[in-house]
Amino acid sequence: MPQPESHSPLNPSISVPQLWTRSFIVLTLSYFLLFLCLQMLLSPLPTYTKDRFDPGDFTVSLVTSLFALAAIASRFLTAGLMRRVHRNVLLFCGLAIAAGATAVYSFAESIEALLLLRIGFGVGFGIASTIMPTLVSQIIPRGRIGEGIGYFGLSTSLAMSFGPLIGLSMLDDYGFPPLTVLGTLSVAFIIPLLLGFRAIPAQPAKPAMNGAAAANRTKAPFNAKLLVPASLNVLLSITYGGLLSFLALFGKEVHLGHVGLFFLFNVFTILIVRPISGRLFDSRGHSAVLIPAAILIFISLTLLSFADNLLLLIVSALIYGLGFGATQPTLQAWMLRDSAPEQHGTANSLYYNATDLGVAAGAMALGIVASHTGYAIMYRYSACFMLIFLLVYCTYRLAAGKQDKPAPVLSREPKTVSFRTEK
Repeated sequence: MPQPESHSPLNPSISVPQLWTRSFIVLTLSYFLLFLCLQMLLSPLPTYTKDRFDPGDFTVSLVTSLFALAAIASRFLTAGLMRRVHRNVLLFCGLAIAAGATAVYSFAESIEALLLLRIGFGVGFGIASTIMPTLVSQIIPRGRIGEGIGYFGLSTSLAMSFGPLIGLSMLDDYGFPPLTVLGTLSVAFIIPLLLGFRAIPAQPAKPAMNGAAAANRTKAPFNAKLLVPASLNVLLSITYGGLLSFLALFGKEVHLGHVGLFFLFNVFTILIVRPISGRLFDSRGHSAVLIPAAILIFISLTLLSFADNLLLLIVSALIYGLGFGATQPTLQAWMLRDSAPEQHGTANSLYYNATDLGVAAGAMALGIVASHTGYAIMYRYSACFMLIFLLVYCTYRLAAGKQDKPAPVLSREPKTVSFRTEK
């Protein structure tokens, strides 16, 4: 049946496709739990690794970058496997691999063993984080893609805010093994949650095609429209990789305690800006969001590099939350809007690969910078990536020669497959 509909409060005669269905809510919560596990361990792991094995800064960065590279590789593999293996099987296998790797982190007796487990977690995480957004993009009404992705993206933003704070606090108060137990439970709980609420929509039936049509579909060209937003996402994620990998070490360098509060105060402005940026994208396009958001991130990272007290750290965090919380879902919604529905899996895979590539590149490149300059100066270099972001985006807009066209919010939805989870 078609998507459930409600009525516009401004004009009751206009039907608005429903967004907040049971599947949407449960899938968003499940994605939050997946990213919560990632973020709870991503920021404490470099500190734990440094204290436990005493490696160099570059080796510490491999804890983040090898995970990200493994996730990228597994997403490419998942995109192909989804055409041959039922996506539910892949999803639950990915969740099981991620939970299993997390459960044995604290048993690693060498840096090499820990890095292998990070690769294993990256594989499981890459599979699950490719399939779940594809499921969500299937049930978001086409004309509300910016709003829907904005709300769905709150799952990752909230995890990015609360996860590092929880992880760093648990590491300080209880040690690393209890933290891995909490991370394992976070991922493992997703499986009964999805099954208990029957939140996974029915897999769309493949349209019948003759031999020529099938060949053309197999040889479908890559959607070059996605390259610009994907490249911008890499630049954005480089800055976040520097925060995840080195903020705790930056706090030690400048003798600033409670640096985990940076991630907590992020959440306040992210909660405010996510719904606003999604509606702004739907009504005015991506330029109205990306340019001011990129400037805010540049200001935030510059302030952070001078932070020697808690107040300046909090101000930097609030500003970063505004910029990052607006930019990330806008880039994803842009990629989905410029893709056909059957290509949403590929678009989501490219988006998250760009995120992981940026985090990996940021951890390695900024780690090298930090080893020569210190962490404060490193964050000033990190801020410069947002200047490159603005340069790339403005060049694209000038070359395009026209304003991006927002999708109509109240457009008629195409017919979709029946979802067993929606009454």
